[in-house]
Amino acid sequence: MKMFESSQLGRPSLRLSMFFNDLYELNGEGVPVFKIFINGKWVESRTGETFPVDTPIDNNVVAYAQKGGELDVDAAVSAARDARPKIRSIAAIDRIEIFHEAARIIEERFNDFVNVLMLEAGKPYADAAGEVTAVIERMKMTMEDFSKVGGEYRPGDWSADTRGKIAIVLREPVGIVGAIGPFNYPLYIPAAKIIPALLSGNTVILKPASDAPLSPLLLAKALDEAGIPPGTLNVVTGPGLVGARIAAHEDVGMISFTGSTAVGREIARIAANKRLHLELGGKAYAIVLDDADLALAANKCVVGSLRNAGQRCDAISAILVVESVADEFVEKVLAEVDKIKFGDPRIEGVNVGPLINMVAAERVNALVKDAVAKGAKLLRGGNYKDCYHEPTVLDRVPLDARILWEETFGPVVTIARVKDENEAIAIASKSRYGLDGCVFINNFYRMWRVAKILQVGTVTINDFPRHGVGYFPFGGVKDSGIGREGIGYSIEEMMVLKTIIFNLEPARQGKENKYKQH
Repeated sequence: MKMFESSQLGRPSLRLSMFFNDLYELNGEGVPVFKIFINGKWVESRTGETFPVDTPIDNNVVAYAQKGGELDVDAAVSAARDARPKIRSIAAIDRIEIFHEAARIIEERFNDFVNVLMLEAGKPYADAAGEVTAVIERMKMTMEDFSKVGGEYRPGDWSADTRGKIAIVLREPVGIVGAIGPFNYPLYIPAAKIIPALLSGNTVILKPASDAPLSPLLLAKALDEAGIPPGTLNVVTGPGLVGARIAAHEDVGMISFTGSTAVGREIARIAANKRLHLELGGKAYAIVLDDADLALAANKCVVGSLRNAGQRCDAISAILVVESVADEFVEKVLAEVDKIKFGDPRIEGVNVGPLINMVAAERVNALVKDAVAKGAKLLRGGNYKDCYHEPTVLDRVPLDARILWEETFGPVVTIARVKDENEAIAIASKSRYGLDGCVFINNFYRMWRVAKILQVGTVTINDFPRHGVGYFPFGGVKDSGIGREGIGYSIEEMMVLKTIIFNLEPARQGKENKYKQH
């Protein structure tokens, strides 16, 4: 691993093109103070308060955001309720065109979006650019969503009590979707909620993550410019009480939340009688069996553990490798980790930057120290400073180490040695999480057996889990949530079935039995 790369670039500062001028005002120190977006207007919060947005690059304040409150949520709900006829009056093909136009706008301001992600989330350039590109691609693929929107015709003569009737089963928007986003993909995940919600004729209230609230505001500006009607999308920044107010509001029909299991449980508790989509914590185990391609497995496990500094719900956060090939596998893992460039994400070539804040770095390091104290071998890294935690490799992690069971959400390659595939499956099956898993193996029949047994929403064979733009559906079981996301799948979650029944008795259809004997 290349040593920490410090920067001579100076203190980070946020500068945007004139296109975004109405999103913020500069305070006396020249720092942008961003507004919230309600009913098509950029306004200050009714609380009259703001909060600082620190960059994990050096912990300095790069912006301020509005500290929204209950009155802001109520105003957003009112706007979203009034805007429902507006979005539904736009033909579906025209809604698609709005998103294509928004994609074009984002492409034109690509560097603005990238720079904001680098500053607010500490992402290296390649990761930030990849996230912006994913949003553009998701918008361009909106036609694919409508494969799940159509209804169906149900003839009644298959059942005695519905003879003489037919039904049309339609899918209609649920109403107002409350979207609550996380900090790790602060632009893409909100976009992946907003796009299917608006496409299906819903209106949206978005609460961004407080650690990274700026890029969703840029997204709202792009969509507004592309032509979404006022009130169809509202964005309220602020503390957790904003999300709680959205979840509890009687006029909100659905909550789509991505974040921790603890917060997801609280949302489920207060969101009474609402449709829920919850993508919660993950603990993706990578199982490396004795017939695996070890060079492939090592490369994929390192990338899958360290991408986005490990701050991914689908990150590999524990590797279960069969003892007979473990020494060779670990040697290859170390060779891969030694290629990593770690440091200030603004430096060209850096691929592992800081965690979102110092608390996150402290928590990850506590997991590392716990594992070492219980007998794990520290082979690389293990240190942290401020928001930066070194890419770390732990080998021979014992079963009582917390890091083998808790969501890591940091740049740690955690390796536990197992006797065989049965022990690996037994360990993975004990996890309270069930979002993703992966298996490195070449025997088809063993591959199928392991994939079928694992209790997760998605199993990836010979690669690390990655949700990408959601072309393949994903979602969790157990404590990893409910519902499925993805192109065509998210939109299905955001619609409800309406059955329209026609009585055809006046037309004398379906009642006679021409074979009846007299």
